[in-house]
Amino acid sequence: MPTDHPLKLLRIIDANINRAAEGLRLLEDIARLYLDDASLSQPLKELRHKLAQPPSVVQQQLVRARDAASDVGGAQAVETDERASLHAVVMANARRVQESLRTLEEMARLAELKPLLGWVDFKQARFALYDLEQRLLARLSRHQRLERLRGLYVIIDDQALAGREVEVTRQAIKGGAKIIQLRDKQRSKRELLSLAQELAQLCAQSGALFIVNDHLDIALAINADGLHLGQNDLPLPIARRLLPPDMILGWSTHSLGEARLAAEQGADYIAVGTIYPSPTKPGARAVGPELVKQVKQVVSLPLVAIGGINENNVAQVIEAGAQAAAVISAVASAGDPESAARRLCQQIEAAGQRPGDSASA
Repeated sequence: MPTDHPLKLLRIIDANINRAAEGLRLLEDIARLYLDDASLSQPLKELRHKLAQPPSVVQQQLVRARDAASDVGGAQAVETDERASLHAVVMANARRVQESLRTLEEMARLAELKPLLGWVDFKQARFALYDLEQRLLARLSRHQRLERLRGLYVIIDDQALAGREVEVTRQAIKGGAKIIQLRDKQRSKRELLSLAQELAQLCAQSGALFIVNDHLDIALAINADGLHLGQNDLPLPIARRLLPPDMILGWSTHSLGEARLAAEQGADYIAVGTIYPSPTKPGARAVGPELVKQVKQVVSLPLVAIGGINENNVAQVIEAGAQAAAVISAVASAGDPESAARRLCQQIEAAGQRPGDSASA
């Protein structure tokens, strides 16, 4: 292998290999340590190792050519730009890596440098990173949506509201509801789509999450924040495969075994119930807040307690370990849904601040 390459060309190669490896390490750390996602962290790690470990004879030449002290764009340059979010961090570092790979790709086209840079296909690596960046950003969006899945979760049920869905949603949000779920088993798909679009817009304007129950096609059509399924709906692995990677997926469970299965099959959060006897589920067996405690011990996913929850018992499910409390009648049947939602939110907030199982779990 030739050893007489101009030092300045070697410095370009060395700087861009280091820059790409540094950016990849940051992306890898976000995928591994923040998202706990091996499907993203592993390919990023493999790409980083491939770039950062050239053959030893190449590495020796690059190190000998290094001259950080006289680099006009080096230590004396002060970076003053700020990152507004983790999304911005990911995009900035992915772009940094992509630019470095493009530089290395162009250097590899020089006849005198081809033997030196032949250990990796920089173009292939660059296109692989385009895909990984897209997946990482989507997965980050899903994670951040899940972090917002706490507090009052109001289910807008067609049977309970009978045409008052939009107004009750508006009042529930004003009262502090953080999550709205649309559950409708009566309307045609065309009518349901129109209603879902209106409710989704209300949620987007206020920062509340909007989740569609059962209807994957409606959730996809309006780009909802999430989809919620029951035991008799589309299997979780199929739903997860069909949903965009940024959309959250919830599943209703009634036992410890069902909760474990939900976690194994790709649910992002678990609804546990029926907690108390519920007018909307007259035949369901009430499992009590004790099941929330049990599920909390074996599943790390966010938990939503559901079933018969009202102002008198909502604190119990939060203290048992639920991040959110789902209600229907407690808001839908109230004379003043906004005030009812506000009182529930106050109870939830107070319970979350008290020491107990939810704080120590």
